[in-house]
Amino acid sequence: MTPAGRPLLTVLLPAFDAEPTLGVCLSSLLRQTEPRWRCVLVDDGSRDGTLAVARAVAARDPRLEVVATPHRGLVAALATGLGRCVTPFVARMDADDVMHPERLAAQLAALMASPTLAAVGCHVRLFPRTHGMRAYERWLNAIDSPARVRAEAFVECPIAHPTLMVRTPVLRALGYRDAGWPEDYDLVLRLLAAGHEVGVVPRPLLAWRDRPARLSRTHPRYALARFTACKAAFLAAGFLARTDRYILWGHGGTGRALRRALAAHGKRPSHVVEVHPGRLGQRIHGAEVVGVDALPTLARRPVVVSVAGEGPRREIRAFMGRFGFHETRDFVCAA
Repeated sequence: MTPAGRPLLTVLLPAFDAEPTLGVCLSSLLRQTEPRWRCVLVDDGSRDGTLAVARAVAARDPRLEVVATPHRGLVAALATGLGRCVTPFVARMDADDVMHPERLAAQLAALMASPTLAAVGCHVRLFPRTHGMRAYERWLNAIDSPARVRAEAFVECPIAHPTLMVRTPVLRALGYRDAGWPEDYDLVLRLLAAGHEVGVVPRPLLAWRDRPARLSRTHPRYALARFTACKAAFLAAGFLARTDRYILWGHGGTGRALRRALAAHGKRPSHVVEVHPGRLGQRIHGAEVVGVDALPTLARRPVVVSVAGEGPRREIRAFMGRFGFHETRDFVCAA
């Protein structure tokens, strides 16, 4: 029990060398309008004053539990913290981000109002504001429903992991794992593969810090090739599970990389759809190159659309809809 009453959710907060940002992060937690939380902060063997900052805040607020471990990496820290989560819900948070005061209240309300949702994210505001990340922020914040989460799942991770709130039994059943690619993307794809619905509170309730030292910029697990390998593994086990042949729309850099990754799982294109007339009739690794107009006449094999850019994907989705192709059943976009 706490002064706020019986806790309903646990904020799972790993931290490593986060002294410069942790104080602001925890201040945003203490300002939440939803008071029925506890926080498990796992210090992953920090070399700076992270542990001292955490313990100072915990001395003032008993809802914060600090766990100190040797440095073993993010996945191990998450697993350690998850083992101490006993509330009905778990909310993720990173030590360099800042929560809107209503974040926990809004996400908790969404999950309690919709029993079919296993998890819910929210929109973000990246900071500091850099031109290169605004397109990603815009794409992420256009995802506003479980249907859009599922449709965009193979374009990029459709939920910013520090925004995720999950029902604890679901998260415990899946856990965190190191599969050689981003653990957050892996978790979201496993949630969807298991048939769970993941929703979104369409409000920017997390200030998501973009900094050069972020793991997503520095660790090999987050390299572009590892994202592609992750997508290919889940496509092969799910969307392409019943066939070894598929139709690939797009053979630029994105399409070539995905084709190679899928080939490692025994999945090869029977046809490649291209918009350049000079390539029609050619063969790419045994696959016939055909134009867009030929697509409705081909055998209804699953179609993987591997085209970069929101605008081109929007046009392709409209085309597929006109010819009766249903997204996530007949085709997926995998940029």
